[in-house]
Amino acid sequence: MTDVNKPAANAGATERDQSPHLAGQTAVVTGANSGIGEAIARALAARGAAVVVNYHAHPDDADRVVRDIVAAGGRATAVAADVSKEADVDSLFAATVREFGTVDILVSNAGLQQDAALADMTLAQWQKVIDVNLTGGFLCARAAVREFLRRGPRPAVSRATGKIIFTSSVHEAIPWAGHANYAASKGGIKLLMESIAQELGPRRIRVNSIAPGAIKTNINVEAWSTPEAERKLLKLIPYGRVGDPDDIGRVAAWLASDDADYVHGATLFVDGGMTLYPGFAGGG
Repeated sequence: MTDVNKPAANAGATERDQSPHLAGQTAVVTGANSGIGEAIARALAARGAAVVVNYHAHPDDADRVVRDIVAAGGRATAVAADVSKEADVDSLFAATVREFGTVDILVSNAGLQQDAALADMTLAQWQKVIDVNLTGGFLCARAAVREFLRRGPRPAVSRATGKIIFTSSVHEAIPWAGHANYAASKGGIKLLMESIAQELGPRRIRVNSIAPGAIKTNINVEAWSTPEAERKLLKLIPYGRVGDPDDIGRVAAWLASDDADYVHGATLFVDGGMTLYPGFAGGG
């Protein structure tokens, strides 16, 4: 575990949000050393939350995110854990409680793809994606809820007893040939989120999902990294641009705040209109 909590001498080098509406809260963000998870971690920290930057590989990237947050005047620590492993998840949350006292926000973001046509997909490819994307979401949500219930409400910092945000995908709604394991994992996240939202609402634990469309991250770099690839991708996006990780970070920060206190059991599609099925714009 890498821990850096004291602001650096150049803490003002990066401008922070002037109204930190997550002050006094702690967020665990899984898969936060790159891409969407990194953007979410930075957005939560900019709004006052202490952030646990979870990673499974590439610790240098996690340390970089922590250093940047601290340089901007925030609080952060990096904790290694494989979210598909029960013992790792338990250790992740135990480390968070030791460092920051409790958990207020979970962003279950860690995910991966292992693509193949159905006839060629191995059981290992199927299982790995389900283990990380879906079972990892279950394990992290369960650990977060246990901590929320142990700690109880803290109305001075949040109207909700706890907040859980899943990073889903437009492919919880749009079938994706050649990616059956990934789409199945995101379809599972949809009903996992909705089922536990139904269960936990009476305990004032808010549960929601963000479903990104095409976002410029390493997981899909081939789809946008050349002008020709991006032109092809834009045919699927009515709004006319490919998303950036910060588009998701800003939504996550809002969803974690009291400004979204009445948002519960919802999937927010942040996709430039991809779920509008633009192929039908001319009548099909």
